[in-house]
Amino acid sequence: MTKITWEVILYPMSIQNAYNEWSEIYDSNQNLTRDLDQMLTRKAFAGQHFDSILETGCGTGKNTEFLVQIGKQVHALDFSQGMIEKAKEKVKAENVRFSIADLTKRWPSDDSAYDLITCNLVLEHIEDLNHIFSEAARTLQPKGKFHINELHPFKQYPGTKARFEKGAEIVEVEAFVHHISDFMNAAGANGLSLLTLGEHWHSEDQGKPPRIVSFLFERA
Repeated sequence: MTKITWEVILYPMSIQNAYNEWSEIYDSNQNLTRDLDQMLTRKAFAGQHFDSILETGCGTGKNTEFLVQIGKQVHALDFSQGMIEKAKEKVKAENVRFSIADLTKRWPSDDSAYDLITCNLVLEHIEDLNHIFSEAARTLQPKGKFHINELHPFKQYPGTKARFEKGAEIVEVEAFVHHISDFMNAAGANGLSLLTLGEHWHSEDQGKPPRIVSFLFERA
């Protein structure tokens, strides 16, 4: 039997390049975290409707497909050209527009423009949570909602990071650990109040720490 040796390749300076490469296989690779996030997002907003939705970190459009069904207008952002191109191929709805954007900078959005902002599996790659919550507060309407699904810090403490297979290599993407208190403190500092907090497991996670933590905040 041939022994396969896996080499871990790190991209500490170019998360963007890693996601551009990942875009080609993101939808086809086995990814329990991706699948759980998709299920949770649909469950969280089933039967609800919004006038304007900002999706921060749309990736290949796995959640955009759902958001265009519940939102009159959807603005989907991602910093990866490869991910955006895949999302455009997948989502042909007339009520969505895609933009390449760096979430660590000022978002390409007007003040008080959205009644829902979603952020899915993005924040582990962003060091400054305060900036994210500041921009969310700026662009949300009063009583607007900010929904986050993120890799649970319990998964991160042992060193788990987003990763994908590329041939005989495993590409591991640079990540930052954010404790639950970090999310809460950033929200409070920017006028966002917590409505719900959830910890979630995939069906294959029996006996393991929660895989995803979810938050729903509201702007005052």
